[in-house]
Amino acid sequence: MEDMLTMTIYAVCGTLTAAGLWFAARAMRRRRWAAGLRTAAVALLPMGLAMTGVVKFVVNMTVNPVAWMGFGVLGGAVLLMLVAGLVENRGRAPAERAPRAERRKPSAEAPPPALPKGRSSAPAAKSGDGEDFSEIEEILKKHGI
Repeated sequence: MEDMLTMTIYAVCGTLTAAGLWFAARAMRRRRWAAGLRTAAVALLPMGLAMTGVVKFVVNMTVNPVAWMGFGVLGGAVLLMLVAGLVENRGRAPAERAPRAERRKPSAEAPPPALPKGRSSAPAAKSGDGEDFSEIEEILKKHGI
């Protein structure tokens, strides 16, 4: 039975590879070199997978009921995680459903943020419309604009 399965895998993968290489040769004959090389690369995949034993592993796994039960258990675990997230958000108001980092508000006792070197805590001079362009002007002057 094992030899029959191996022979069938090589026959199917060999046929797929041969057909793909035929399409690659046709593309190269039409001077479509990039498409032909890409097709040849994809065409070699089935035979390479068969030779490494990946196809045999997948075929054995697909007829194995324990493997399918394992997929069922994994699916159930994912489903439980999704339901847990829905249940957790169910009783909250929309404002409470925001991520925890966004819900945190700075306390009144927190120290003011540290200023980068070279900056003073005094407010910058503002233009008449309330916007501060002093930093932009400094950058433009620095670059000679």
